[in-house]
Amino acid sequence: MSLPPFSFAEIEERFDDMFVEVDESVIQHLTQFDIQMQDALLVIVEKAASTSSGLAYQLANRLQRAIELMELETIEMWLDQAIDIFDSKGLYGAIEKLNELESVASHAQQKLTGIAFEEVCNMLEHFVTGLHGRKLKIEADKKTYTDTETIFLPSMLNRFAQKDDNFQLYKCTVVFLWAQNWFGTWRCNLNEVLSRYEDPAHALAWFHVLEVIRLDLKIKHELPGIHRQMQRLCELSGHTRSCDISASGIEKSITEKSRANDCLQLLDQVIHLELPSLNYYAGCLRADQVELRREIRLIKEKELFRQAIAHVLEEKKDRAASELNEKERREISAQEIPDPDMPDGFKYRLELDGESITPPDGVESLMSSIIQDLGEIPDNYLVAAGDGNYNVIADQEKTEDTSVWAGTYHEEGAFLHKEWDYRRQRYKKNWCALREVPLTCASTEFVQQTVDKYSGLVKNLRRTFEILRGEDKMLKKQPYGDDIDIDALVEAWGDMASGLEMSENIFTKMHKEERNIAVIFMVDMSGSTKGWINDAERESLVLLCEALETLGDRYAIYGFTGNTRKRCEIYPVKTFKDAYDDKTRGRIANISPQDYTRLGVFIRHFNQMFESVEAKTKILITLSDGKPEDYDGYRGEYGIEDTRIALLESRQQGIHPFCITLDKEGRDYLKTMYGAARYVVIDDIKQLPLKVADIYRNITR
Repeated sequence: MSLPPFSFAEIEERFDDMFVEVDESVIQHLTQFDIQMQDALLVIVEKAASTSSGLAYQLANRLQRAIELMELETIEMWLDQAIDIFDSKGLYGAIEKLNELESVASHAQQKLTGIAFEEVCNMLEHFVTGLHGRKLKIEADKKTYTDTETIFLPSMLNRFAQKDDNFQLYKCTVVFLWAQNWFGTWRCNLNEVLSRYEDPAHALAWFHVLEVIRLDLKIKHELPGIHRQMQRLCELSGHTRSCDISASGIEKSITEKSRANDCLQLLDQVIHLELPSLNYYAGCLRADQVELRREIRLIKEKELFRQAIAHVLEEKKDRAASELNEKERREISAQEIPDPDMPDGFKYRLELDGESITPPDGVESLMSSIIQDLGEIPDNYLVAAGDGNYNVIADQEKTEDTSVWAGTYHEEGAFLHKEWDYRRQRYKKNWCALREVPLTCASTEFVQQTVDKYSGLVKNLRRTFEILRGEDKMLKKQPYGDDIDIDALVEAWGDMASGLEMSENIFTKMHKEERNIAVIFMVDMSGSTKGWINDAERESLVLLCEALETLGDRYAIYGFTGNTRKRCEIYPVKTFKDAYDDKTRGRIANISPQDYTRLGVFIRHFNQMFESVEAKTKILITLSDGKPEDYDGYRGEYGIEDTRIALLESRQQGIHPFCITLDKEGRDYLKTMYGAARYVVIDDIKQLPLKVADIYRNITR
């Protein structure tokens, strides 16, 4: 037997409990529904009230019309959007969203068969990351295009009757816009080239048509599975191909080997014709947006590449770049080598005195980006930058002026990161502002005292790590080898007894495997680490560095702390490029307790940092003394869930997270955040320096 609905007085009392004043007509309207519907609607208003009583008042007084137009799920989505805007723009911005009730309802009706950008943006970001070329961001916009750094997609797609077809349309659009970047659509200044035509906009539209034909052939060769999806969508939309061009023989002039310049050469043959229709995934060309991005990027990447060249020469010649003469600055050359994965069939190898050299971290992807823009590494890029130029780009990106913290949102000059709100089951976009703060060097006396204190352990660690560096690994199921693989032999014997052919892979073989590991250590600098814990953390880092220098793994160390979402800070103790020298030792000695531990934002930042690091195995190790917590309500289930999602993002990117904690209650929440076997709790603080290096050895074997 179902319960009777709430009475007028009971509903009024619920609103009073929320401190929300509503018109009597709203309450009267709610009395018409059954108790389940009443309760669901009141819970939605309570959700608004937990954010702002003003927001709840505005929602409640629009509730009657919302019920007429929308389902419960849509009303809740509408509120979530308003709350997101409230977070960044305040109540007036949120009211503007609530006033869009009619359009939201219409949009929701489209979603029955369509699909919203926010539903698929994370999936599409991971998808485009797996494609070749520079990293591309995904954002929503009214127009569909790329500016060569971001792919802009519609906020909603409902072209087809089936939801999956609309998702495939999003996916095909991403691929097509990626192809413009990867296959050289933007290698020349189109505004400049097309200005010779009487109607440059018409010429650009025809160039787009010819590029669609060319890129369609490229995608067919490179990504046949995606191309089949494109063809299927063409048929669903009534097209027979990517564009319905009727110019006689023009398609035969464009082949899989054609380049963007070849399409420009064909313009005169078609410019007088009527433009054909293109398929939905082709988007449009925004040459003005591209040129703006491209011009800035060319300047920036040229300087970064010249800095990298200078860094290599300094290491090879053991002299500062400022001491090199003009001839020496030009000694590094770039030689073309075949590479079928590159759009032009080759890539560049850096050479010095005729010998191949290994470029610093991130330079391979930098070279790939330069080739995407120019099709080559120009000679003037191969001149080493002089002393004093190394930090030009960094200085532009980071500002030393502490006044940037004045203001309402503290975004200027900071990295902005999203945060997961488990209550809303969605991300808060650009929610946290993170800044990199230089850590000054202290005396190295603490480091020397630590090395002396643990001298016996240091010698033992070095010896252990030397063995680890030269350790052979056993490969199983080999066609030949040093010994019989018993498990493989039993399996093969069973196959033969079943009438199957017996496998030849029944041997084991010892193989020396080169270590290709990159590790970032996140060191908790929150106020709770004051005293013994801070000393133990610093001692642990000293022992780790002493051992890792023997092993040869690439590693970086960053301290982290913060005070609310607006002031999240990381302190570079040792970057991947830094040597373990007196400066690094001084920074380790100067690690000191600060504020709070808002873990999610720091994990996302280091996930992003790993994208420019080329390594087979990437490990993110957190050294902390407690659960995630910040001053502004980032605690409990909220903090744990945001951290869990951030760590899930790490694993999706191929990063292996691990936590070493001193919190004796850590087992209660670490399994939720990290998963089983991905954390260790050290009960005795004094044991931390003795255990950390051993833990590292075990997780990197």
